[in-house]
Amino acid sequence: MRALQVLADEHQSLAAILHAVRFMLKEIGAGRLKPDIKLLRGMVDYLEAYPEQQHHPKEDRLLFGRLAARTDEGRELLDKLFRQHAGTAERIALLEKALDAFAQNPADVAGLSAAFDTYAEFYRNHMILEEREILPLLRKHFTADDWAEIDAELAATGNTMGGAPGEDFAAIFSKLVASAPPPIGFGAGPYEG
Repeated sequence: MRALQVLADEHQSLAAILHAVRFMLKEIGAGRLKPDIKLLRGMVDYLEAYPEQQHHPKEDRLLFGRLAARTDEGRELLDKLFRQHAGTAERIALLEKALDAFAQNPADVAGLSAAFDTYAEFYRNHMILEEREILPLLRKHFTADDWAEIDAELAATGNTMGGAPGEDFAAIFSKLVASAPPPIGFGAGPYEG
């Protein structure tokens, strides 16, 4: 059942990026932090590439699709998750639009903060739904053979829910954290991408 630990670890990484951006925007709005547009853009790019384009499709294939094929229990919740996963382009487009507007006028952080708060709240609720409602169904309906197959596929793809061969999201995450200001990062910025 390594997949469940991987899922939890990846959710923690995502939560860390969400928290970092919210913290930075709050500090920028209060005048305590100079905007680092490259770092903010790097974080939005990470959110698009990692959870939206890599993590969710693998979740759907390895876990949620398999659960949907196994049982009707939780069908409405799974359908909701599949719809949320399908909303990738719209969510990212709103963030990118707000970030572009902020880059044009860094004195006005309110629009980006509002867009990001909406995005972060969506993800908070999304992860709660997966962890509190769907994971117990996985534990209930998957056999030891199911978990062994899933874990073998994870091992073959680098032991992550997200990522494809050649993509090192851990390195990107580390680079973002290194550039983020204290106390959420190491403050080595500015971010060079």
